[in-house]
Amino acid sequence: MQFKSSALLLSLLACGALSAPVEKRALTLQAYNDLSISAGTAGNAQAEALAKIPIDMNDLAGVSADDLQTLQTERESAEDAETDAFNPAIDAATDDATKTALQNGKIKNKVLKLQLEVTGLQIQQAQGKDTSAQIDEEMTKLNTNIGLDQDAAGQESQAVQFDG
Repeated sequence: MQFKSSALLLSLLACGALSAPVEKRALTLQAYNDLSISAGTAGNAQAEALAKIPIDMNDLAGVSADDLQTLQTERESAEDAETDAFNPAIDAATDDATKTALQNGKIKNKVLKLQLEVTGLQIQQAQGKDTSAQIDEEMTKLNTNIGLDQDAAGQESQAVQFDG
């Protein structure tokens, strides 16, 4: 009987059934200028933002701690771009067309930032942390900015360069 137990144990180890779980990693931290969705035209920011988050939205509980940290860091970068790049660029713009294009880019950036925030909170919720109140609050902001983006559909949207 001991031989059968040892053989079974060796078989399980060989198959990896008893090995420590390997954390899956889906995301690589992107520089803001690579992550940005602000250039182009307004109207499709939510789809563009979701395309920048290559995780399985049907398995949020399985998202690694490293990937969650990547999302949070990218959200912070998008927020910094808003305050440190978009706001000064809008203030410095001298014509209405440029101001509007920059404002549209800022709204698309907000959609990206808020989608990253909501996704991060949803991951935390799926992993056992109660973030429902925060999700509701951030979803309200996200939906507002998605609506603003859709209202500007077809208009030029201008990005800003930001090293963050």
